[in-house]
Amino acid sequence: MAGLTVLIPTLNEASRLSLLLADLAQWPHALQVLVVDGGSADATCTAAALAGASVLISPERGRGQQLVQGMAHARYDWRLVLHADSRLHHHWADSVMAVQIRDGGEERGWYFDLRIDAERPMLRLLEASVALRSSLGQRPYGDQGLLIHRNLAEAAGGYNPLPLMEDLDLVQRITEIGRMQRIGCTITTSARRWHTRSVLHQARLNAQLRRDWARGEALDLLVKRYDS
Repeated sequence: MAGLTVLIPTLNEASRLSLLLADLAQWPHALQVLVVDGGSADATCTAAALAGASVLISPERGRGQQLVQGMAHARYDWRLVLHADSRLHHHWADSVMAVQIRDGGEERGWYFDLRIDAERPMLRLLEASVALRSSLGQRPYGDQGLLIHRNLAEAAGGYNPLPLMEDLDLVQRITEIGRMQRIGCTITTSARRWHTRSVLHQARLNAQLRRDWARGEALDLLVKRYDS
């Protein structure tokens, strides 16, 4: 069975990262976990090292830049990119292994089905819309995870060192030469971004950011709006 490199860009994720690293320990074969940190002020790097992950320090903050560095250090052909506030289903390893042995699996990008860890009806509606956007629109986002073979990553040009939209940027290039497909397993993400904003407000902001990014608006301005 093929090995697996897991890439996790981090920034002040000490309180959440350990849970994800515990999920990853279920992988039964060769595993490389690379935590690429963007300058955390908390114990993120310590938590990663204690769990057995390799820690890389990015010279610049931003998931795109961090993932460029992580990909350059990836040992195995299959790479799984995850956000630090994610949790994996207990059958995740079986689902990923099924992709690895699937005929032609390396020619596609793969994503998990998004679940959000809060009991709000609007979040269930959001999950349904994400599923449609991912399957019909071929636009899964980074919080759904990305499983990709080295050959496809290189053919698509890999990650660009963007401070925002690094996931959408890569997925768009993947779908120019291949397809995105469901892994067939869930990934749960933290509901923290919806604690201070309504689901509709966050969805509207995300749509505006995507539109303005596609129009070429300066990324530093988009980052300020995203963080505000």
